[in-house]
Amino acid sequence: MAILTEDMKRVVREQRLGFYATVCEDGSPNLSPKGSTFLLDDDHLLFADIRSPQTVANIRRGSIVEVNVVDPFVRKGYRFKGPAVVHERGTSVWAEGLERMREAGSTQGDRVNAVVVIEVREARALVSPVYDDGMATEAEVIQTFQARFARLHGTSSS
Repeated sequence: MAILTEDMKRVVREQRLGFYATVCEDGSPNLSPKGSTFLLDDDHLLFADIRSPQTVANIRRGSIVEVNVVDPFVRKGYRFKGPAVVHERGTSVWAEGLERMREAGSTQGDRVNAVVVIEVREARALVSPVYDDGMATEAEVIQTFQARFARLHGTSSS
């Protein structure tokens, strides 16, 4: 049975930005944003190693990966956790990963050093505390954060 639900896949397809946590050799955390988060299949995510030396080194040493993908306007998303494998340039998985990226509109293929595939063994929802009291609707939260980002970037939210 597939671990990634249709809603999880939707969020990954729409957002692409994942925050990847691994563990360094000295036991310290490594958190790195990757704008190249894509679906491989119903149980695997991938990201392109364009400039990820520490994350890739940690994975090569066996670090488990946790990826958080969140819609910044809705303040909801998912956390995915599992082992990962680095697939080097020229391998069939690397080529398949690049094809998935191209299908999704990415133009970064020539910059991809490796494709990292995460086997999702755990997946859980992430929901902002703004929803805890049951008073805020998704539409209201979206409107609040659209206005906030508009102010931050000097644009109108209407």
